[in-house]
Amino acid sequence: MSGSLLVAALALMLVLEGVLPFLSPTVWRETFRKVTELSDGQIRFIGLSSMIMGLVLLMVTRGMAN
Repeated sequence: MSGSLLVAALALMLVLEGVLPFLSPTVWRETFRKVTELSDGQIRFIGLSSMIMGLVLLMVTRGMAN
């Protein structure tokens, strides 16, 4: 069960990641170009913030399911 849930979560992430480049490749390319100009510390902070928000959202949704 948890293996299939993990695969479903990965599939949903890929779908969401593909929406912007599909709908607006120019905006996606410009955004990606700007990200490449950030320092390593800024990119790490964005990654850490994203992981924390994901974990909080996961804990909230799991709490709602119980």
